[in-house]
Amino acid sequence: MTLAATPPTRDAGSENFPVASRLIAPALRPKVLGFYRFVRTADDIADSPALTSDEKLARLDALDRALDDPATTEHAAQVLHANAAGTAEARRMLHAFRQDATQHRYADWAALEAYCAASANPVGRMLLRLHDEAAPDAAEAADALSTALQILNHLQDLVPDLAALDRVYLPTSWVALSGGEAAFFAPANIAPRRAVLDAALDRVAERLDAAAALPRLVASRRLAMEAAVTLAMARRLLARLRAADPVTTRVALTKADALRAFLAAPFRGRSDAALVRARVAAAGSSFTRGMAALRGDRRRALWAVYAFCRVVDDIADGAMPDAEKQRFLADWRRKLARPNCALSRELARARDRYALPVEECHAMIDGMRTDAAPIVRLADSAALALYCRRVAGSVGAMAVRIFGAPEAVAFGHALGQTLQLVNILRDLDEDATRDRVYLPLDMLAAQGIDDGPAARILAAPGIASVARQIAARAEAGFGLAEAELHRLGSPALLPARIMMWGYRRLFDRLVARGFAPPRARPRLTTAEKARMAAFALRLAPIAAR
Repeated sequence: MTLAATPPTRDAGSENFPVASRLIAPALRPKVLGFYRFVRTADDIADSPALTSDEKLARLDALDRALDDPATTEHAAQVLHANAAGTAEARRMLHAFRQDATQHRYADWAALEAYCAASANPVGRMLLRLHDEAAPDAAEAADALSTALQILNHLQDLVPDLAALDRVYLPTSWVALSGGEAAFFAPANIAPRRAVLDAALDRVAERLDAAAALPRLVASRRLAMEAAVTLAMARRLLARLRAADPVTTRVALTKADALRAFLAAPFRGRSDAALVRARVAAAGSSFTRGMAALRGDRRRALWAVYAFCRVVDDIADGAMPDAEKQRFLADWRRKLARPNCALSRELARARDRYALPVEECHAMIDGMRTDAAPIVRLADSAALALYCRRVAGSVGAMAVRIFGAPEAVAFGHALGQTLQLVNILRDLDEDATRDRVYLPLDMLAAQGIDDGPAARILAAPGIASVARQIAARAEAGFGLAEAELHRLGSPALLPARIMMWGYRRLFDRLVARGFAPPRARPRLTTAEKARMAAFALRLAPIAAR
């Protein structure tokens, strides 16, 4: 007897990620494959276009009853009973398949994660139980990996799921940001769709970071390698989905990807430090040239601080609903208290080694909460100073401690705020596209500029005068920083001098260009970037003392 709606649509060898590969112990592989066959049967029922919702539910209920009957004639359940493995997890997954039979849309990311908790996480839990793994954090890491794999599958299959099942797993509140579902799936609507997809992939990357420790948490060498290969393949699919549009083309892993993942995956997975280093390298920021002046553990710590700043900034800037941004920023407050991913663990390590106050991390998050609002306006100079203190002064205060100059915390605060003023002046028009205006409202009002749409504010005749006043503050800040560097005389602050050198050139170009439209965005030349890199290499031995 079989309740299957059709012959299996897939087998273990055609899934995106390893299913009972040869890395799993031979004695356990039949148990895993038996579990897989049951789950595949239930999934095919839930996904059958030939069955009504009621018919799907009836068959899934029959499968559920078969789990309670060791004498069942249902083939998919017989294997589970024969192997005495996976029944509890299979029942949990039936809940998700019932959901698939009736629910076609998800309101927000929390609803999607709740679905994944039933549709994917039991797989990881079953593998841990089969291997008698009971490390306290292993289950949490396995859940993170399972959720990431499931969402990657959903994003890969956006078009087939919609076409065959009228099912969209990407939350409706996210899809709405691209103009609604029809607009999201319109092939020509590339940029808005890309922004939403990238924000979703950022959340997947966070889950993969939370899963990164799994190979190191399990005792089984075989399971550790299976987890490491799976993580490597997941990161490869993530990269492919960032580089290609799953709405207009099929994005999939190849056999070569699987082979590379197997050959490249370290036995216990990539270290937290390596993952953070890769994140920093991918960012390609000029800030990394200042970091190059550091060596060893100090550079590792600064990478962690920089990566943390980038992650929370990406949340604030991401194409996701405002409520989701606030939720994910709140998640980071919890990560500071209880590190549970590669980046939060590296940041905690840096905080411990260099006495970095957690309050500075909280200040950064507070600044990002300002940016995460649907409209950003700053009432006055005090509000501007507070914003700069949070998003940049916090970085300066942590950086000087890592450099080895804790006596220069005030300098770090002040320099960070000065560099942020340069950022504000440089990014006037880019920020306006997000309806952000950081020039204080009282200064705008003094020039006869009323609050309103950001684009209208930036086009007002008096805007150049306000920008010049902010530029004067930045000029004074550079002067004070130079004097303070001379007074402190610490070789440890040489990385800060490199950053000042680059920012000073950008600032000088801003002033020379002027602040009336059109405002071309100034950039460092290739020669200037090379010069910063040369500075860093030459000064690294001095800064390391």
